[in-house]
Amino acid sequence: MAASREFDAGLVERAQAGDEQAREILLTRLQPLLRAFFIKRIGRKTEVDDLVQNTLLRVHGGLEDLNHADRLKAFAMKAALFELHDLYRGRYGTKERLYDPEFPPNHSERPTAAGSSIDAERALAMLTPKARRILELREYGYRYQEIAEMIGTTEAAIKMQVKRAFDKMRDALATVIVGLTLLLGSL
Repeated sequence: MAASREFDAGLVERAQAGDEQAREILLTRLQPLLRAFFIKRIGRKTEVDDLVQNTLLRVHGGLEDLNHADRLKAFAMKAALFELHDLYRGRYGTKERLYDPEFPPNHSERPTAAGSSIDAERALAMLTPKARRILELREYGYRYQEIAEMIGTTEAAIKMQVKRAFDKMRDALATVIVGLTLLLGSL
């Protein structure tokens, strides 16, 4: 089938008007194109399947917003590029840690290295409650944009807050390490 007929504007317009059969045909025709795009770039079959499906969902959800029916292929490839960027940014990691309800994690357990949890606790205590909450949400796998929506601020503000929190914690822990090194060196 010629590429021009594969995604012809009439078929796209019918899909935009609500013709489910036309929409299904378009999405089916896009699958091999998207699969080839992702395989060429990452090559991992398990992630390729997820990327193709998520791209098709983007196309499906945004089809009504497509102003030029003859530009479906470009529209789909841009959606694929966004999915690829999301993969590289870590979007495909887990959103939350799941635990067996009968055996919840015990956060009160102390690490084996004596005093290491106290140092981490002191470093965390230096942060504002908002900064601690943001770090907690990042640990659970939420993206910056999602955290910004939850907290009611911008993505840039969240990124800056994370950077400052890590800088502050790094400085606090570095001070402790230097102190321990000096103490151990004098023994």
